Amino acid sequence: MRIGEVASRAGVSVRSVRYYEDQGLLTSTRSASGQRHYTDAEVERVRFLQRLYAAGLSSRTIAELLPCVDAPSEDNSDAALERMAQERDRLSAHIADLMSTRDALNALMASAREDRKTRWAPATRH
Repeated sequence: MRIGEVASRAGVSVRSVRYYEDQGLLTSTRSASGQRHYTDAEVERVRFLQRLYAAGLSSRTIAELLPCVDAPSEDNSDAALERMAQERDRLSAHIADLMSTRDALNALMASAREDRKTRWAPATRH
């Protein structure tokens, strides 16, 4: 199948498919006229790559993990597990930073609401 069909079936843009190929994450065969041709396996590969990107992994990290997918072995598995643990730790640290930022924003909002109540509260009449 041609690149447009792969993109359509995988739910991505043609540009994404080209990018994955440029990054060495996806391969195709070429016709005599230079058109890319793919199999059903590449559609699944693109879907898999999308899941990895959605998990926050970079192209470089994905490229480091793919040997475990493409050529499973004990060494490749160990390397992939170590790399995934590093990514998990990076994401956990990022989540902690985001939570801290959210907490600071919540405190600032509470302070602003309190200040607003005391400054602009209607005067009570007696």
